[in-house]
Amino acid sequence: MEYTRYASLTDKVVFITGGATGIGAAMVKAFVRQNAKVAFVDINETASADLLQSIGRINPDARLWFRRVDVTDPDSLKLAINDVASEFSTLDVLVNNVGNDARQDVENISAYDWHKCMQVNLDPAFFASQAAYKIMHNNPASSGGSIINFSSINALIGPQQMTGYVTAKAGLMGMTKSLSRDFGVDNIRVNAILPGWVATERQLASWLTKEEEDKWTDDMALKKRIEPEDVANLALFLASDDSSMITGQAINIDGGRT
Repeated sequence: MEYTRYASLTDKVVFITGGATGIGAAMVKAFVRQNAKVAFVDINETASADLLQSIGRINPDARLWFRRVDVTDPDSLKLAINDVASEFSTLDVLVNNVGNDARQDVENISAYDWHKCMQVNLDPAFFASQAAYKIMHNNPASSGGSIINFSSINALIGPQQMTGYVTAKAGLMGMTKSLSRDFGVDNIRVNAILPGWVATERQLASWLTKEEEDKWTDDMALKKRIEPEDVANLALFLASDDSSMITGQAINIDGGRT
């Protein structure tokens, strides 16, 4: 199916964290289809190689950049962003997608577990945004930049056994609002996407059973699955000039679940 073509995304430099699988991989493919220059980082080298190979078969001219990065190491993450900006001469779009929604009983969460959760689900978005701002504020005032944070509707509904994840995703909503004010003077927009339960391979293999999906869908206005591509389409819009007056917003894509 053909979707909207955003002329403003042609040749834009896009950096995506956690881009090897799931929603991240769908966004890498979506931005490539828009003729953007796409860089992504991930800790999963095998999945990343598979993604690069699959895109290369379909589009040999795709302008792609990948590095294995552990996002819990802020210096490595910042270095990757700076290297992408050097490679492609600038940075226009940052997508803070990386996350881990592992479940754990509250009484068993150690201090290590808690801090590790924040190091994956919250901290990288700040340090990546900090590094991106230092590059984006040198872009022409007319173009500025777009930062897209990935929160979750779980930050609104607070499911059980996900206290750390929910806390981090709620923090991302506050960070989005704050950074939109800090960066707005340089025409850098900051928004958050809050997906519902997206049918990624990981979710289908781990938690999104037929029974759980039926219960979840019962509370949705639109009685169908949310696919990674649906979320990627929203990211394209928020990255494009078509959303040039949208900033500081938390946008749900959950089929009317909330």
